[in-house]
Amino acid sequence: MNAWQAWRGPLLMVAGLFVLWQGLYWLVGDVALRSPGATLRYTIELMGKESFWPDLLESMRAFIVAIAIAVTLGVVIGLALGFGRVAGQIFEPILVALYSVPKVALYPILLLTFGLGISAKIAFGALHGFIPIALFTINAVGNVRPILVKTGRVLDYSTSEMVRRILIPAALPEIFTGIRIGLSLTLIGTLLGEMFASQRGLGHLLMSAIGLHNVDVIMAITFILIVFAALVSSALLAVDRRLHRRM
Repeated sequence: MNAWQAWRGPLLMVAGLFVLWQGLYWLVGDVALRSPGATLRYTIELMGKESFWPDLLESMRAFIVAIAIAVTLGVVIGLALGFGRVAGQIFEPILVALYSVPKVALYPILLLTFGLGISAKIAFGALHGFIPIALFTINAVGNVRPILVKTGRVLDYSTSEMVRRILIPAALPEIFTGIRIGLSLTLIGTLLGEMFASQRGLGHLLMSAIGLHNVDVIMAITFILIVFAALVSSALLAVDRRLHRRM
């Protein structure tokens, strides 16, 4: 596969999205949208302001800590419940039920627990991400071929050796898929936390712009978030596909 074949799909998708964006702008006008060109120009202008960077760094810091917590909790809980069949049968439905609960309903509890600082945003982001990672990990461990587990038992592996040498390598592709999905949800949770109760961050800027009907800022921040999410997701998807091809 040459470089053009590898990038043809993403490039055509981006081109299609820009055409759709421009068409919607012609349809709606300046009341609710800005054209792709105007948004790109204002985004560059916004990123050139010193006052913008503290908010961007605040969001990135909260997101990085939240995804680290979500991945750690999700993988550890998923491995524990996947390896312990009885525990998995008991607690997996609880995780599914918890995942179905609207997270917004839990945010007041998080605010009372962590306050209005960055801790609440981190907790809200991690809450969105760790459950799907845990569920994917449980499923990944459950799909490990029984012959591999039997081989580990024949070799008299301890539980930690079984997890390290057999379960994690065999389940890694599916676990990584869960991490890829959990990353997007963690980003959403972090931004929602900033929008509801925060003094800094991109979510706070976005909420302030909505209140002031500042379409330029709304479009610029949305564009930055879409580009960031697309770049990270594309990189993770490439790694994900490589891991699945090796299996």
